[in-house]
Amino acid sequence: MVVLWVMSAVGLLVVAPLVVLLASYVIRPALESARYADDILVHGVGITAAVEPVPALVTTRELAGVVSQHAVAYVGALRRLAAKP
Repeated sequence: MVVLWVMSAVGLLVVAPLVVLLASYVIRPALESARYADDILVHGVGITAAVEPVPALVTTRELAGVVSQHAVAYVGALRRLAAKP
């Protein structure tokens, strides 16, 4: 019966605090990782909203090419008109 009391006391005074200490070494980084994951999610959504109009850049590039072609043609026409006597 004394052995049971001694083992219970050892378990309560040594093993339980050791388990709590070791658990804190695992739980604290896990909670920090969860906060980082939440932060990544928030900023990822923000980036998604910021790059949403990027596909419109393809249209803009195509239209800029068309405008430059028309501008070159216009300048050429102006030069031909200026060159006529």
